[in-house]
Amino acid sequence: MRRRPLLALGAGALALGPGRRVAAQGAAQGFPTRPVRLVVAFPPGGPTDVVARILAERMGRELGQAIVVENRGGANGNIAAEAVSKSEADGYTLLYNTSSIAISRALYRKLAYDVLQDLVPVSLTAASPLALVVNPAMPPRDPAGFIAWVKAEGGRLSYSSGGVGNISHLVSYLVLRHIGAEAVHVPYRGTAAALTDTAAGNVQFTSDTVVTALPLIQDGRVRAIAVSSAERTPLLPEVPTMSESGLTPPGFDLGAWQGIMAPAKTPPEVVARLNAAVAATLADPEVRGRLMQQGARPTGGSAADFARYLGNEVAFWTRVVKESGATAE
Repeated sequence: MRRRPLLALGAGALALGPGRRVAAQGAAQGFPTRPVRLVVAFPPGGPTDVVARILAERMGRELGQAIVVENRGGANGNIAAEAVSKSEADGYTLLYNTSSIAISRALYRKLAYDVLQDLVPVSLTAASPLALVVNPAMPPRDPAGFIAWVKAEGGRLSYSSGGVGNISHLVSYLVLRHIGAEAVHVPYRGTAAALTDTAAGNVQFTSDTVVTALPLIQDGRVRAIAVSSAERTPLLPEVPTMSESGLTPPGFDLGAWQGIMAPAKTPPEVVARLNAAVAATLADPEVRGRLMQQGARPTGGSAADFARYLGNEVAFWTRVVKESGATAE
């Protein structure tokens, strides 16, 4: 299974048909005239929240109005997504979510919103590859050792994740499927607990974003085996990619992305104004440096590019969720 690389996107504006341009210009004139609310789909203090706040501060300066961050965690990001999808489509309420929103469409049997119908993409903001890590007391020190170890154990090993259908679960599933091995999945309520228990030796391995796993890797509490991006990450230059080391098919390129969305029917020129603010923010060297320190690679791009990418992500994760058998209520 190949993965399309996370797009190397350039900032751009939406194209408008002539019939819609006048109305949109009227809606966008002077926007924003009051603070904008950015609803972060995860609790305060986590890696997603940290990145969102870095961006919000700089975007607020670009727009001339404060971007007020509001955390609404829960249900793998779906509580925030539903709330924003039902908000006024005027650009003053935005959603900050991650790739989990593309997974949720296939994972949950009943959702009160449809990411492809009830929300409009504004811009991708950042991405982080996932790292496959093991407890440091375990034998493998490299991908070849990991493959031999997991196969030799014959399904007796266990791996943790942030929950059934979480990207950390599905990446480990894809690795195990590709190498033809089995292990017991132990889902946790969030990746922090899953990673901590791997470090403690209660489970043997896990996959998590480099953003989250990096401090534990640097402290020697877990050992990195491979990363899920097409190229090695500068944060872990000695750690090979999954695709180069036989853990996944050639060309495999997967990352946990972050992005901003708005309610459907938000005027296109308001979306374009917000997109331009994101582009200017991500072009700021100080912002880029702060994101990289967090393990998040700045991405950006046009709203139209994000919409296409989101459609591809939904299709990809729908296949993976179906193959894995993962479901959530």
